[in-house]
Amino acid sequence: MSYTVFALKWRPRDFDEVVGQPKVVTTLKSAIQKSRLANAYLFSGPRGVGKTSTARILAKALNCKNGPTPKPCNQCPACLDIAAGRSLDVLEIDGASNRGIDEIRALRENVKFSPAQSKFKVYIIDEVHQITQEGFNALLKTLEEPPEYVKFVFATTHPHKVPPTILSRCQHLDFRRISVLEMLGQLEKIVAQEKITIGKDVLLAVARSSDGSLRDAESMLDQLVSFAKGDISLNDVIAMLGLVEQETLFTLTAHIIQKDARAAVTLFNQIVDEGKDPGILLTHLIEHFRNLMIAKVTDGDQHLIDLPQEVCARLLEQAQAFSLQEVFSAFTILVNTQEMAKRLDSLRIPFEISLVRLAHDKNITVTRPAPAQAAQLPKEAPRAKTHPPETPPLEVPQQNKTAEQEEGNTVSAVLLETVKKIWQDVISNLSPVKMSVATYLSEGEPADIKGDVLTIAFPKNYSLHKEALEKKENKLLVEKHISQLCNAPLRVNLILSKQERHKEDIRNDSTVKSVLDIFNGRVVKEQ
Repeated sequence: MSYTVFALKWRPRDFDEVVGQPKVVTTLKSAIQKSRLANAYLFSGPRGVGKTSTARILAKALNCKNGPTPKPCNQCPACLDIAAGRSLDVLEIDGASNRGIDEIRALRENVKFSPAQSKFKVYIIDEVHQITQEGFNALLKTLEEPPEYVKFVFATTHPHKVPPTILSRCQHLDFRRISVLEMLGQLEKIVAQEKITIGKDVLLAVARSSDGSLRDAESMLDQLVSFAKGDISLNDVIAMLGLVEQETLFTLTAHIIQKDARAAVTLFNQIVDEGKDPGILLTHLIEHFRNLMIAKVTDGDQHLIDLPQEVCARLLEQAQAFSLQEVFSAFTILVNTQEMAKRLDSLRIPFEISLVRLAHDKNITVTRPAPAQAAQLPKEAPRAKTHPPETPPLEVPQQNKTAEQEEGNTVSAVLLETVKKIWQDVISNLSPVKMSVATYLSEGEPADIKGDVLTIAFPKNYSLHKEALEKKENKLLVEKHISQLCNAPLRVNLILSKQERHKEDIRNDSTVKSVLDIFNGRVVKEQ
């Protein structure tokens, strides 16, 4: 007997078995009960969330011997033929391979014929957005006024690529991603029926890695059952999928809380040496800090975090060690890691730098949890003695602190000297993006930095440059490039100094230089 994969074996047979799409199911069942079915439906949403399966169920509901009914019997010949894909009156068409005008013309001719055995002819077109413009044009009239025995169901992952003329003739139903908890429930149901011994933590890892696609989760589970020997453990799923387990994220964050940069970097390198993708780890760590933020502002709301209650409880506990501002700063550092990796074509070094910054940066000084809370954090190995780097990056030396800083004002994570060193790089990077902004900025210079605000001063007689850069889009562009090069979030404050800059030879003016370079011109007469 041939083997049936889980994704097909556990395909929903009626509306009640559809996972995670209550609004869609309610709409279709109500339309059937009230005899208010549209001529055509457009099902849109991510892959593997039940679009084609729901279309088949709709076809069964219409053609069941008891139909039209919101509860097909799944026993009559019509239901059995549709489920097996052999019904003459329910045609499933791949829009990617039947996308031309000739195929659509043939479909339009076939529509004229009455059903061979059933009450309705149902055309299910998958990936409908791949049909050509000519094909859509050929379909329009039939779609608007089809015979009363014909229904169309279109499925697509890209509804924005479907022409408005088609959309206006369809009833549009959006399918959402399946939540982790809903997927976990379905996977638990499958393993119980299949008599598979597997832990909840393993199923959770599979559900989280499927990115909202139940079909992907079922396929992963199928593969895992074939891959593992004996009982399936978390190590099996980690080995097969290269995942980062939830415990690792808690442990890595605990190292950051405890200011143990060495332990954090060591754990990161251990993960990479085991063959896991650092990009996946970074994505999961960003998601972990997102969950910490949500736990902090919602008191651990399970529905918003979309993880089991016991994990939400641990997130809420760990979130107490951070303020919201510290979480936001961590977000910025981690996202900047992705940007830095693009420039270096490597993620390992930027990731290590960011972990050290998270454990040392003055903007990430955290409030340690109470002893009772700290005891529940993941157990750590005894901390080895470490020696701080001779020149900590982007950190204010103690001897340079001003009296104002000693009184408790915010200390900047970036030195003014650092900004001055990379100033020309900022201007160079801006030039290919927006030459005018680079030109205006070149007349200013870093004057002061407090907290995350960098003050840029312009000569008194260069107010035009200052005003141009104060436009919202220009200011955001400057802040973006400065923050990227400093690897720290910075805002800019533009001021005019009390001094004027004496006019020099007009040919040496940076603005004039830019114009001359662009238009390959020369100065004919100076004023």
